[in-house]
Amino acid sequence: MANVDVLNMNGDKVGTLELSDALFGPDQVNEALLWEAVKHYRASLRQGTAATKSRTQVAGSGKKLWKQKGTGRARIGSVRSPLWRHGYTVHGPQPRSYEYAFPRKKLLGALRSALASKLADGKLTVVDTLELKDGKTKLYRAALDKLDVTRTALLVENNKTLTQSLLLGARNLAGVELVLNNEVHPYDLLRYERAIFSTAAIEQLIEMFEKAASKRKHAAETEAA
Repeated sequence: MANVDVLNMNGDKVGTLELSDALFGPDQVNEALLWEAVKHYRASLRQGTAATKSRTQVAGSGKKLWKQKGTGRARIGSVRSPLWRHGYTVHGPQPRSYEYAFPRKKLLGALRSALASKLADGKLTVVDTLELKDGKTKLYRAALDKLDVTRTALLVENNKTLTQSLLLGARNLAGVELVLNNEVHPYDLLRYERAIFSTAAIEQLIEMFEKAASKRKHAAETEAA
């Protein structure tokens, strides 16, 4: 099992945390699964509101404009013809949803891959707490500078320890997003350069993945028996 230093918001080491191989093992990174998770997430963000007018939606009479033969002009049946300006569109896009089902096991596998990748790249930081004495943006900006956050960062907190002070202090930081550990998505971890977890948040994630690994092992043993 790998160990990671636990820092405080001043960047000083205050302890160590043992990371489970069930979550942070070097063989956990699956790039194909990460691609699938990001594709699914981005598909759910699409509005799907593109639309063109069909034959029944275009304004105009359905009367034939002139007789079929004898005029020397091209034959035409309606002013709404798709060949004419202001006519309808043939097989044009219509409002639709781009969402599709994504198995939970795949999502958890992608999250495991994203976390292992962050750790391998040295971009994962664990702090004892994300809470500061005052929930002021400038104090959080100074704290992140001490944690070597030069670009973007994802702050991950436990839903039981989240406070109003943390919400107020982090909401106006440019390039910084605060999420709960039970809502963090692989896309979030890949989108931001640094991932900063509170000890409570990372421990709860480790516990969840260890339980899932135990269930898979038990199911495999039962099937083998």
